[in-house]
Amino acid sequence: MIVNGEKAAWEDGLTVGRLLETRNYRTDRVAVEKNGEIVPKKNYPTEEILEEDRIEIVSFVGGG
Repeated sequence: MIVNGEKAAWEDGLTVGRLLETRNYRTDRVAVEKNGEIVPKKNYPTEEILEEDRIEIVSFVGGG
């Protein structure tokens, strides 16, 4: 799989939620795109990632 433009380790049964967890992302502060389509947050725990998938993770940062 490709994550944010770089080849990344993949494992069978990997979900968006698990990927975010292993990379220490807060699910309330990111948007995830899989193969060009936004993944709804409610689907993070069940949305499986295949070895050939392209994932983009965008973090939101607060400021003022």
